[in-house]
Amino acid sequence: MNIKQIAKKAGVSVATVSRVLNHPENVAPATRAKIQNIMEQEGYTPNWFAQGLNFNRTKTIGLVIPHTIGSCYMEIANGIEGVTRQKGYITFMCNMERDPQIEREYINHLITRKVDGIILMYSSLADEYMSMVRNEKIPVVLIGENELHPGWDSVMADCRNGAVQMAAHLVECGHETIGILGGKDPEHESKSIVQGVRNVLKASGKNDSMDLVYTVENSIEGGYIGAKKMIADRTSPGNGKPGDRIDAIFATSDEIAYGAMDAVKDSGLTIPDDIAIAGFGNYKMSNLIEPKLTTVEEPYRLMGIYGARILFDRIEEAATKKEPPKHIILKTKMRIRKSCGHKERIGEMF
Repeated sequence: MNIKQIAKKAGVSVATVSRVLNHPENVAPATRAKIQNIMEQEGYTPNWFAQGLNFNRTKTIGLVIPHTIGSCYMEIANGIEGVTRQKGYITFMCNMERDPQIEREYINHLITRKVDGIILMYSSLADEYMSMVRNEKIPVVLIGENELHPGWDSVMADCRNGAVQMAAHLVECGHETIGILGGKDPEHESKSIVQGVRNVLKASGKNDSMDLVYTVENSIEGGYIGAKKMIADRTSPGNGKPGDRIDAIFATSDEIAYGAMDAVKDSGLTIPDDIAIAGFGNYKMSNLIEPKLTTVEEPYRLMGIYGARILFDRIEEAATKKEPPKHIILKTKMRIRKSCGHKERIGEMF
C-alpha cells in the first residue's frame, strides 16, 4: 500500500497524509489518529530515504553529548527527543566522552550522513573548526555555556547569577569561610559558577582566596577527595589563620556535593552544624539524601526543549537570508533545604 491508497482509504488528501508523516503536529488529533491507525492496520512503512530525496531532508538530527553518565545530560536529551519525536525525526546520540577529538569525529560522521541539524551539548570545540560546519550549511544549536555561543544559536542557564544568589544565601546564613569545589567540566559553566561565588565573597568582605578553590573531577568520588583534602587543610587545629576554618562548602554540581557530604560525615563532622553544603543542578537524588541538599536548580529539560525548537526553526526556515543567532538564557532557581543551615520556613522553601 502506498501513500495515495492510504489517503483514499482515510478520505483525505495525499497532502494531509504527508503532513502526518512529516509534520504531525500540524494535523488535527482525530485526523492524525485515523490516518495512523490505517497505516498500522495495513502495515504501511514510509520510505524515509525516498522522502529525504524528495524534500532534501533525511529526517534525522545529530546530538553530541559530553558523557552518558551525567544525569543532567540525559535530562537535556530527554527534552530534545520529546520535540524530535513530535516532529517525526530520529536522533543520533553521540557520546564524545569529554574528548574534543572524538567530538570532531562525530560531527564529521554526522555531516557525511547528511543529518538535517546538529545539537552540541557543552561543546569544547573552537570556532576555527566550526567554520567548516557552517560551510556545510547544516543548522547547529549549542546547549550549555561554551566559548562558541556569540556566533551560533544557543541555549544556556544563567549559572553565574544562580551562583551569586546561593553564595549570598550562605553568607546570610552566617557562614564565614566558604570553600569551593569546582568541577573540571563542564569547563565554562564551572568557571562561571566559581566566579559568581567569588564575586559575592569579595563584595561581602569574606574570604576570596584561590587557596579555597579546589578543582576536582565532576563526580561523587571527585567531591569526596576534594572535600577530604579541604577539611584536612582547613579544619585541623593549628592549620591556617584564625577564621580560616571552613564552615561551608559550595560545589559546582550536585554530584560533587554528594561526595563532599560523605567526606564531612566520614571526618566525624555534622551537616550543617559543622560544615554546611550547597550544590548546583538539583538532581533528583538531592531531595532524597539526608540531610536534603540545598542547591541551585538548572532547567535542564527546558534547555533541551528550547534548543530543539530553535533547531527545527532553522531546518524549516524557507528564507535564503537567515535570522541573526538566537541566544536564550534561562533562569535558575534556589532550592533551600537543610544542608545549608537555613532554619526559617524550611517547609515553604523545600
